[in-house]
Amino acid sequence: MEKEKKHWYDKYYKIILILPIVLLLLSLFYLYNFQQEHDDIILKDVTLTGGTTISVFDKNIQLSDLQSKLSGEFPDLSIRVLSDFRTGEERGFILETQSSIEEIRPALESVLGYELTQENSSIEFSGAAISKGFYQQLRFAILIAFIFMAIVVFILFRTFIPSIAVILAAFSDIIMTITVVDILGIPLSTAGIVAFLMLIGYSVDTDILLTSRMLKSKEGNTNERLFSAFITGITMTLTSITAMAVALVIVYNSSEVLRQIFTILLIGLCFDLLNTWTANASILKLYVERKESS
Repeated sequence: MEKEKKHWYDKYYKIILILPIVLLLLSLFYLYNFQQEHDDIILKDVTLTGGTTISVFDKNIQLSDLQSKLSGEFPDLSIRVLSDFRTGEERGFILETQSSIEEIRPALESVLGYELTQENSSIEFSGAAISKGFYQQLRFAILIAFIFMAIVVFILFRTFIPSIAVILAAFSDIIMTITVVDILGIPLSTAGIVAFLMLIGYSVDTDILLTSRMLKSKEGNTNERLFSAFITGITMTLTSITAMAVALVIVYNSSEVLRQIFTILLIGLCFDLLNTWTANASILKLYVERKESS
């Protein structure tokens, strides 16, 4: 049984490598078109574009009716339920738009039929320049984190192809996750950008495990080291996926910030399974076998 398993993988591992490459190319193509249409590779909420956020503590409002009455005048308007974090009980709703307070407040009060006060609502406004600067700083932070991750990987393994394989897997995780987030139409907040920072760390741990086993371990042949790393790595990732899925269910209706973080990490970890154990594993197997044969 073991020989059949090894023989099958030896025969098809180069073909398996095609799948993540095709998905990466399709994701890059999609993001290029998305960039042309939206001037960015992501959708941003008011925390990254600037605008007004109004929390109204009235759980008797029909959000679908409110959305339909205001969306004509404010096409970028988004409304979601405001829930108690501990109990999950609905407390009202949160409205976000890039319009100023002077524009959205009278229109909202007209639809609600009463005046917004400190007792029944909370209103916040962030300027476009400040939000844009903050967004640029977050993008720069992700870039710096990725560069330092790449440097550490090169120092750790000191070989070009295995190091590039780890970096490519992490890069693919991020690109594919952004693509799915865009397809789902999720406007990212500052929390969403931070989730991509976290994803870099989650992405490289199993890749480093795999690369270390393949290059530094002397026990067994190439396939035995790969399958040993697979058992450990798949357990690590599936445990994280399970934890993220449970956490997402718990906070889904109570915290938009945590919901976005867990959603991004859950998508990214699923892609990490693909990119680590098809792309990175295949590249490393090809590299090690060619090195041993020479």
